Amino acid sequence: MKQKRLSIFFIFIFILSLNTNVFADNAPQKPDPQIYGKAAITIDMQTGEIIYAKDVDKQMYPASTTKLLTALIFAKNKSKTDVLTYTADAKVQPNVSLNVNLHPIDIGETMTAQDAMDGLLVYSGNDVAYMIAENISKNATDFADKMNAEIKNLNLSNTHFVTPNGLHDPNHYTTAYDLSIIANTAFQNQWIRETMSKSKSSIKTSKGTTFLIDNTNKLLGKDGCIGGKTGYTLPAGRCLVAFYERNGRKILGVVLNSVYDQKDSFVFDDMKKIIDWSYDAKPVNLHKKDSVITTKTFKYKPLVFIGPEKTINVPVIIKDDIYYYSNEISKKELKEVTKLNNITVSELKENGQVGTLTIKERNSSKDYKLYANLPNGTLLKNNLPIYGVTLLVTLVAIGIIAFAVKKLLDLIRRKKRGKYTW
Repeated sequence: MKQKRLSIFFIFIFILSLNTNVFADNAPQKPDPQIYGKAAITIDMQTGEIIYAKDVDKQMYPASTTKLLTALIFAKNKSKTDVLTYTADAKVQPNVSLNVNLHPIDIGETMTAQDAMDGLLVYSGNDVAYMIAENISKNATDFADKMNAEIKNLNLSNTHFVTPNGLHDPNHYTTAYDLSIIANTAFQNQWIRETMSKSKSSIKTSKGTTFLIDNTNKLLGKDGCIGGKTGYTLPAGRCLVAFYERNGRKILGVVLNSVYDQKDSFVFDDMKKIIDWSYDAKPVNLHKKDSVITTKTFKYKPLVFIGPEKTINVPVIIKDDIYYYSNEISKKELKEVTKLNNITVSELKENGQVGTLTIKERNSSKDYKLYANLPNGTLLKNNLPIYGVTLLVTLVAIGIIAFAVKKLLDLIRRKKRGKYTW
Protein backbone atom coordinates (compact mmCIF):
# COMPACT_ATOMS: atom_id res chain seq x y z
CA MET A 1 0.00 0.00 0.00
CA LYS A 2 2.82 2.37 0.92
CA GLN A 3 4.54 1.65 -2.39
CA LYS A 4 1.29 2.44 -4.26
CA ARG A 5 0.96 5.80 -2.49
CA LEU A 6 4.52 6.72 -3.38
CA SER A 7 3.84 5.86 -7.02
CA ILE A 8 0.77 8.10 -7.08
CA PHE A 9 2.74 10.94 -5.47
CA PHE A 10 5.55 10.76 -8.05
CA ILE A 11 3.04 10.60 -10.93
CA PHE A 12 1.41 13.79 -9.56
CA ILE A 13 4.80 15.54 -9.37
CA PHE A 14 5.60 14.44 -12.91
CA ILE A 15 2.31 15.86 -14.23
CA LEU A 16 2.99 19.18 -12.52
CA SER A 17 6.47 19.30 -14.06
CA LEU A 18 4.89 19.03 -17.51
CA ASN A 19 2.54 21.91 -16.72
CA THR A 20 4.77 24.55 -15.18
CA ASN A 21 2.25 27.31 -15.85
CA VAL A 22 -0.73 25.61 -14.21
CA PHE A 23 -0.71 28.10 -11.35
CA ALA A 24 0.93 30.97 -13.23
CA ASP A 25 -1.92 33.42 -12.68
CA ASN A 26 -1.90 32.80 -8.95
CA ALA A 27 1.87 32.55 -8.52
CA PRO A 28 3.14 35.10 -5.96
CA GLN A 29 5.27 37.90 -7.35
CA LYS A 30 8.93 37.87 -6.38
CA PRO A 31 9.76 40.63 -3.88
CA ASP A 32 11.25 43.78 -5.40
CA PRO A 33 15.03 43.63 -5.69
CA GLN A 34 16.96 45.53 -3.06
CA ILE A 35 19.33 48.02 -4.68
CA TYR A 36 21.62 50.85 -3.57
CA GLY A 37 20.26 53.27 -6.16
CA LYS A 38 17.91 55.88 -4.71
CA ALA A 39 15.70 55.80 -7.82
CA ALA A 40 15.29 53.27 -10.61
CA ILE A 41 12.96 52.12 -13.34
CA THR A 42 12.65 49.45 -16.02
CA ILE A 43 10.44 49.78 -19.07
CA ASP A 44 9.31 47.35 -21.75
CA MET A 45 10.60 49.17 -24.82
CA GLN A 46 7.96 47.69 -27.11
CA THR A 47 4.86 48.50 -25.06
CA GLY A 48 6.11 51.38 -22.90
CA GLU A 49 4.91 49.55 -19.77
CA ILE A 50 6.69 50.28 -16.51
CA ILE A 51 7.80 46.99 -14.98
CA TYR A 52 9.93 48.00 -11.98
CA ALA A 53 9.65 51.36 -10.23
CA LYS A 54 11.43 53.00 -7.32
CA ASP A 55 10.88 56.72 -6.68
CA VAL A 56 10.63 57.25 -10.42
CA ASP A 57 9.38 60.86 -10.11
CA LYS A 58 11.89 62.04 -7.55
CA GLN A 59 14.14 64.77 -8.96
CA MET A 60 17.76 63.60 -9.13
CA TYR A 61 21.02 64.71 -10.72
CA PRO A 62 21.76 62.72 -13.90
CA ALA A 63 25.54 63.33 -14.24
CA SER A 64 26.84 62.06 -17.61
CA THR A 65 23.66 60.23 -18.54
CA THR A 66 22.81 63.78 -19.70
CA LYS A 67 24.95 63.03 -22.74
CA LEU A 68 22.17 60.88 -24.18
CA LEU A 69 20.18 64.05 -24.83
CA THR A 70 23.30 65.82 -26.11
CA ALA A 71 23.79 62.90 -28.51
CA LEU A 72 20.17 63.10 -29.66
CA ILE A 73 20.44 66.79 -30.55
CA PHE A 74 23.86 66.14 -32.12
CA ALA A 75 22.45 63.37 -34.34
CA LYS A 76 19.61 65.64 -35.44
CA ASN A 77 21.97 68.42 -36.48
CA LYS A 78 25.08 66.70 -37.86
CA SER A 79 26.01 63.73 -40.02
CA LYS A 80 28.85 61.28 -39.36
CA THR A 81 31.25 62.87 -41.87
CA ASP A 82 30.83 66.45 -40.66
CA VAL A 83 33.91 68.07 -39.12
CA LEU A 84 33.88 69.59 -35.63
CA THR A 85 36.35 72.09 -34.19
CA TYR A 86 37.71 71.75 -30.66
CA THR A 87 36.73 74.86 -28.69
CA ALA A 88 38.16 76.92 -25.83
CA ASP A 89 35.30 76.00 -23.50
CA ALA A 90 35.85 72.33 -24.28
CA LYS A 91 39.51 72.74 -23.33
CA VAL A 92 38.75 74.06 -19.85
CA GLN A 93 36.25 71.38 -18.83
CA PRO A 94 37.36 69.73 -15.58
CA ASN A 95 38.11 66.06 -15.14
CA VAL A 96 35.63 64.90 -12.52
CA SER A 97 36.33 61.40 -11.25
CA LEU A 98 34.93 59.00 -13.85
CA ASN A 99 33.95 61.78 -16.30
CA VAL A 100 37.19 62.75 -18.02
CA ASN A 101 38.39 64.62 -21.07
CA LEU A 102 40.17 63.64 -24.25
CA HIS A 103 43.07 66.02 -23.52
CA PRO A 104 45.59 66.73 -24.93
CA ILE A 105 43.79 68.39 -27.84
CA ASP A 106 44.63 71.91 -29.00
CA ILE A 107 41.98 74.55 -29.52
CA GLY A 108 41.18 74.66 -33.25
CA GLU A 109 41.95 71.00 -33.91
CA THR A 110 39.22 69.10 -35.71
CA MET A 111 37.70 65.63 -35.74
CA THR A 112 34.80 63.97 -37.51
CA ALA A 113 31.34 63.91 -36.02
CA GLN A 114 31.60 60.12 -35.85
CA ASP A 115 34.70 60.37 -33.66
CA ALA A 116 33.00 63.02 -31.56
CA MET A 117 29.98 60.75 -31.00
CA ASP A 118 32.34 57.95 -29.91
CA GLY A 119 34.11 60.32 -27.55
CA LEU A 120 30.77 61.40 -26.11
CA LEU A 121 29.05 58.05 -25.58
CA VAL A 122 31.81 55.44 -25.45
CA TYR A 123 34.39 57.43 -23.48
CA SER A 124 32.01 59.99 -21.87
CA GLY A 125 34.33 62.94 -22.55
CA ASN A 126 33.25 66.12 -20.78
CA ASP A 127 35.19 68.24 -23.24
CA VAL A 128 33.63 66.46 -26.24
CA ALA A 129 30.15 67.36 -24.98
CA TYR A 130 31.09 71.05 -24.94
CA MET A 131 32.75 70.81 -28.35
CA ILE A 132 29.56 69.32 -29.77
CA ALA A 133 27.39 71.96 -28.10
CA GLU A 134 29.47 74.86 -29.46
CA ASN A 135 29.65 73.40 -32.95
CA ILE A 136 25.86 73.27 -33.06
CA SER A 137 25.00 76.44 -31.12
CA LYS A 138 26.79 79.73 -30.55
CA ASN A 139 27.56 78.69 -26.97
CA ALA A 140 26.66 76.14 -24.28
CA THR A 141 23.83 78.32 -22.94
CA ASP A 142 22.16 78.39 -26.33
CA PHE A 143 22.65 74.63 -26.61
CA ALA A 144 20.98 74.20 -23.20
CA ASP A 145 17.97 76.03 -24.63
CA LYS A 146 17.85 73.42 -27.38
CA MET A 147 18.06 70.66 -24.77
CA ASN A 148 15.16 72.10 -22.79
CA ALA A 149 13.14 72.58 -25.98
CA GLU A 150 13.63 68.87 -26.71
CA ILE A 151 12.64 68.05 -23.11
CA LYS A 152 9.45 70.05 -23.60
CA ASN A 153 8.82 68.28 -26.91
CA LEU A 154 9.01 64.95 -25.04
CA ASN A 155 6.41 66.23 -22.54
CA LEU A 156 8.75 65.84 -19.58
CA SER A 157 7.74 68.05 -16.67
CA ASN A 158 10.41 67.13 -14.09
CA THR A 159 13.57 67.71 -16.10
CA HIS A 160 15.72 70.81 -16.70
CA PHE A 161 19.24 70.75 -18.14
CA VAL A 162 21.93 73.41 -17.93
CA THR A 163 25.08 71.77 -19.31
CA PRO A 164 25.72 69.39 -22.22
CA ASN A 165 27.91 67.08 -20.14
CA GLY A 166 25.96 66.82 -16.88
CA LEU A 167 28.59 68.28 -14.55
CA HIS A 168 26.85 69.35 -11.37
CA ASP A 169 24.55 72.32 -11.29
CA PRO A 170 21.63 72.58 -8.82
CA ASN A 171 19.34 73.52 -11.72
CA HIS A 172 20.39 70.50 -13.78
CA TYR A 173 18.07 67.64 -12.82
CA THR A 174 15.77 64.89 -14.05
CA THR A 175 13.90 61.83 -12.76
CA ALA A 176 14.30 58.14 -13.44
CA TYR A 177 11.07 58.19 -15.44
CA ASP A 178 11.97 61.27 -17.51
CA LEU A 179 15.45 59.92 -18.18
CA SER A 180 13.96 56.64 -19.39
CA ILE A 181 11.96 58.58 -22.00
CA ILE A 182 15.06 60.51 -23.09
CA ALA A 183 17.07 57.29 -23.27
CA ASN A 184 14.40 55.39 -25.20
CA THR A 185 14.10 58.27 -27.69
CA ALA A 186 17.86 58.39 -28.16
CA PHE A 187 17.99 54.63 -28.67
CA GLN A 188 15.66 54.90 -31.65
CA ASN A 189 18.39 56.81 -33.50
CA GLN A 190 20.56 54.31 -35.38
CA TRP A 191 23.76 56.34 -35.07
CA ILE A 192 23.42 56.60 -31.29
CA ARG A 193 22.41 52.94 -30.99
CA GLU A 194 25.43 51.78 -33.01
CA THR A 195 27.80 53.99 -31.02
CA MET A 196 26.61 52.73 -27.63
CA SER A 197 27.17 49.14 -28.76
CA LYS A 198 30.90 49.67 -29.31
CA SER A 199 33.12 48.14 -26.66
CA LYS A 200 36.18 49.95 -28.06
CA SER A 201 36.93 52.71 -30.54
CA SER A 202 39.65 55.08 -31.68
CA ILE A 203 39.50 58.84 -32.19
CA LYS A 204 41.81 60.81 -34.44
CA THR A 205 42.24 64.58 -34.62
CA SER A 206 43.40 66.74 -37.53
CA LYS A 207 46.93 66.86 -36.09
CA GLY A 208 47.16 63.08 -36.11
CA THR A 209 46.62 62.58 -32.39
CA THR A 210 44.93 59.21 -31.83
CA PHE A 211 43.04 58.07 -28.76
CA LEU A 212 42.16 54.44 -28.08
CA ILE A 213 39.07 54.35 -25.88
CA ASP A 214 37.06 51.70 -24.01
CA ASN A 215 33.35 51.80 -23.25
CA THR A 216 32.65 52.84 -19.66
CA ASN A 217 29.63 50.50 -19.49
CA LYS A 218 30.91 47.34 -17.79
CA LEU A 219 27.72 45.43 -18.60
CA LEU A 220 27.99 45.82 -22.36
CA GLY A 221 27.88 42.48 -24.17
CA LYS A 222 26.87 40.54 -21.04
CA ASP A 223 23.50 38.86 -20.50
CA GLY A 224 21.93 40.74 -23.41
CA CYS A 225 23.16 44.27 -22.65
CA ILE A 226 23.31 46.04 -26.04
CA GLY A 227 24.12 49.57 -24.94
CA GLY A 228 23.97 52.16 -22.22
CA LYS A 229 25.44 55.26 -20.65
CA THR A 230 27.25 55.73 -17.36
CA GLY A 231 27.50 58.80 -15.15
CA TYR A 232 28.99 60.03 -11.91
CA THR A 233 29.45 63.17 -9.87
CA LEU A 234 29.61 63.36 -6.10
CA PRO A 235 26.13 64.95 -5.75
CA ALA A 236 24.60 62.63 -8.37
CA GLY A 237 26.18 59.43 -7.17
CA ARG A 238 26.73 56.58 -9.63
CA CYS A 239 24.18 56.61 -12.47
CA LEU A 240 23.53 54.16 -15.27
CA VAL A 241 21.22 53.71 -18.23
CA ALA A 242 21.27 50.29 -19.91
CA PHE A 243 19.46 48.65 -22.81
CA TYR A 244 18.86 44.90 -22.92
CA GLU A 245 17.56 42.42 -25.44
CA ARG A 246 16.76 38.82 -24.53
CA ASN A 247 14.80 36.48 -26.79
CA GLY A 248 13.63 39.40 -28.90
CA ARG A 249 12.29 41.41 -25.95
CA LYS A 250 13.91 44.77 -25.17
CA ILE A 251 13.93 46.28 -21.68
CA LEU A 252 15.42 49.63 -20.68
CA GLY A 253 16.77 50.24 -17.19
CA VAL A 254 17.73 53.41 -15.30
CA VAL A 255 19.50 53.60 -11.93
CA LEU A 256 20.19 56.97 -10.29
CA ASN A 257 22.26 57.90 -7.23
CA SER A 258 23.78 54.54 -6.51
CA VAL A 259 26.99 54.02 -4.55
CA TYR A 260 30.46 54.46 -6.07
CA ASP A 261 32.51 51.79 -4.32
CA GLN A 262 36.19 50.97 -4.68
CA LYS A 263 35.52 48.31 -7.31
CA ASP A 264 32.84 50.41 -9.02
CA SER A 265 30.45 47.49 -8.90
CA PHE A 266 27.35 48.61 -7.03
CA VAL A 267 25.55 50.47 -9.81
CA PHE A 268 26.18 47.63 -12.27
CA ASP A 269 24.94 45.10 -9.72
CA ASP A 270 21.87 47.27 -9.18
CA MET A 271 21.15 47.27 -12.89
CA LYS A 272 21.63 43.51 -13.21
CA LYS A 273 19.20 42.94 -10.34
CA ILE A 274 16.37 45.07 -11.71
CA ILE A 275 16.81 43.80 -15.28
CA ASP A 276 16.86 40.13 -14.26
CA TRP A 277 13.86 40.74 -12.00
CA SER A 278 11.99 42.51 -14.80
CA TYR A 279 12.52 39.72 -17.32
CA ASP A 280 11.17 37.25 -14.73
CA ALA A 281 8.31 39.47 -13.53
CA LYS A 282 4.81 38.03 -13.93
CA PRO A 283 2.09 40.57 -14.72
CA VAL A 284 -1.05 40.66 -12.62
CA ASN A 285 -4.40 39.67 -14.12
CA LEU A 286 -6.67 42.72 -14.29
CA HIS A 287 -9.58 41.11 -16.16
CA LYS A 288 -10.00 37.46 -17.05
CA LYS A 289 -11.20 36.35 -20.46
CA ASP A 290 -15.00 36.62 -20.86
CA SER A 291 -15.28 39.03 -17.92
CA VAL A 292 -18.13 41.54 -18.05
CA ILE A 293 -16.59 45.02 -18.31
CA THR A 294 -19.81 47.02 -18.46
CA THR A 295 -23.33 46.87 -19.82
CA LYS A 296 -24.88 48.75 -22.71
CA THR A 297 -28.52 49.78 -22.49
CA PHE A 298 -30.60 49.70 -25.65
CA LYS A 299 -34.11 51.14 -26.15
CA TYR A 300 -36.13 49.74 -29.00
CA LYS A 301 -39.61 48.89 -30.25
CA PRO A 302 -40.15 45.15 -30.71
CA LEU A 303 -42.74 45.94 -33.40
CA VAL A 304 -40.37 48.49 -34.98
CA PHE A 305 -42.80 51.30 -35.80
CA ILE A 306 -45.69 50.72 -33.42
CA GLY A 307 -46.30 49.40 -29.98
CA PRO A 308 -44.50 49.86 -26.67
CA GLU A 309 -40.81 50.78 -26.23
CA LYS A 310 -38.64 48.30 -24.35
CA THR A 311 -35.20 48.40 -22.72
CA ILE A 312 -32.54 45.68 -22.74
CA ASN A 313 -29.22 45.69 -20.84
CA VAL A 314 -26.58 43.81 -22.81
CA PRO A 315 -23.44 42.60 -20.97
CA VAL A 316 -20.23 43.78 -22.65
CA ILE A 317 -17.29 41.38 -22.32
CA ILE A 318 -13.65 40.96 -23.36
CA LYS A 319 -12.29 37.88 -25.07
CA ASP A 320 -8.70 38.26 -23.83
CA ASP A 321 -6.99 38.08 -20.49
CA ILE A 322 -5.77 41.56 -19.55
CA TYR A 323 -2.59 41.90 -17.53
CA TYR A 324 -0.56 44.72 -16.00
CA TYR A 325 2.63 45.06 -13.97
CA SER A 326 2.03 45.95 -10.34
CA ASN A 327 4.30 48.76 -9.15
CA GLU A 328 4.11 52.15 -7.44
CA ILE A 329 2.98 53.84 -10.67
CA SER A 330 0.33 51.37 -11.86
CA LYS A 331 -1.20 51.25 -8.38
CA LYS A 332 -1.81 55.00 -8.54
CA GLU A 333 -2.29 55.74 -12.22
CA LEU A 334 -3.67 52.74 -14.10
CA LYS A 335 -6.81 53.83 -15.95
CA GLU A 336 -9.50 51.96 -17.86
CA VAL A 337 -11.33 53.87 -20.58
CA THR A 338 -14.38 52.23 -22.15
CA LYS A 339 -15.68 53.49 -25.49
CA LEU A 340 -18.89 51.94 -26.82
CA ASN A 341 -20.01 52.21 -30.43
CA ASN A 342 -23.22 53.99 -31.38
CA ILE A 343 -25.20 51.02 -32.66
CA THR A 344 -28.82 49.93 -32.54
CA VAL A 345 -30.47 46.70 -31.42
CA SER A 346 -31.00 45.68 -35.02
CA GLU A 347 -27.20 45.84 -35.53
CA LEU A 348 -26.46 43.63 -32.53
CA LYS A 349 -25.08 40.21 -33.26
CA GLU A 350 -24.10 37.39 -30.97
CA ASN A 351 -20.61 38.29 -29.69
CA GLY A 352 -20.44 41.21 -32.10
CA GLN A 353 -17.90 43.97 -31.37
CA VAL A 354 -19.53 46.92 -29.62
CA GLY A 355 -16.57 49.00 -28.49
CA THR A 356 -13.05 49.25 -27.11
CA LEU A 357 -11.44 49.06 -23.68
CA THR A 358 -8.21 51.06 -23.38
CA ILE A 359 -5.77 50.39 -20.52
CA LYS A 360 -3.61 53.46 -19.93
CA GLU A 361 -0.53 54.02 -17.80
CA ARG A 362 1.70 57.00 -18.54
CA ASN A 363 3.44 56.29 -21.82
CA SER A 364 1.70 52.94 -22.29
CA SER A 365 -1.68 52.36 -23.91
CA LYS A 366 -3.30 49.06 -24.96
CA ASP A 367 -6.63 48.56 -26.72
CA TYR A 368 -8.88 45.53 -26.31
CA LYS A 369 -12.05 44.78 -28.31
CA LEU A 370 -15.34 44.65 -26.45
CA TYR A 371 -18.12 42.30 -27.48
CA ALA A 372 -21.84 42.03 -26.83
CA ASN A 373 -22.67 38.97 -24.79
CA LEU A 374 -26.06 38.46 -26.44
CA PRO A 375 -26.86 34.81 -27.21
CA ASN A 376 -28.95 34.10 -30.28
CA GLY A 377 -32.66 34.18 -29.57
CA THR A 378 -32.41 36.52 -26.54
CA LEU A 379 -34.49 39.27 -28.11
CA LEU A 380 -37.07 36.79 -29.39
CA LYS A 381 -37.37 35.18 -25.97
CA ASN A 382 -37.72 38.54 -24.20
CA ASN A 383 -40.42 39.71 -26.62
CA LEU A 384 -42.47 36.51 -26.91
CA PRO A 385 -45.41 37.94 -24.90
CA ILE A 386 -45.63 40.98 -27.18
CA TYR A 387 -45.21 38.89 -30.29
CA GLY A 388 -47.82 36.41 -28.99
CA VAL A 389 -50.38 39.10 -28.25
CA THR A 390 -49.64 40.77 -31.58
CA LEU A 391 -50.06 37.45 -33.39
CA LEU A 392 -53.35 36.77 -31.56
CA VAL A 393 -54.68 40.24 -32.34
CA THR A 394 -53.60 39.85 -35.94
CA LEU A 395 -55.32 36.46 -36.23
CA VAL A 396 -58.50 37.81 -34.63
CA ALA A 397 -58.40 40.81 -36.95
CA ILE A 398 -57.93 38.53 -39.93
CA GLY A 399 -60.80 36.37 -38.72
CA ILE A 400 -63.10 39.36 -38.30
CA ILE A 401 -62.14 40.70 -41.71
CA ALA A 402 -62.65 37.27 -43.28
CA PHE A 403 -66.03 36.95 -41.59
CA ALA A 404 -67.06 40.44 -42.73
CA VAL A 405 -65.93 39.74 -46.27
CA LYS A 406 -67.85 36.46 -46.30
CA LYS A 407 -70.99 38.20 -45.06
CA LEU A 408 -70.56 40.92 -47.65
CA LEU A 409 -70.15 38.40 -50.45
CA ASP A 410 -73.20 36.47 -49.24
CA LEU A 411 -75.22 39.67 -49.24
CA ILE A 412 -74.12 40.52 -52.76
CA ARG A 413 -75.02 37.04 -53.97
CA ARG A 414 -78.47 37.23 -52.39
CA LYS A 415 -79.12 40.57 -53.99
CA LYS A 416 -78.12 39.21 -57.39
CA ARG A 417 -80.46 36.22 -57.00
CA GLY A 418 -83.33 38.51 -55.98
CA LYS A 419 -82.76 40.77 -59.01
CA TYR A 420 -83.18 37.96 -61.51
CA THR A 421 -86.03 36.16 -59.80
CA TRP A 422 -89.45 36.42 -61.73
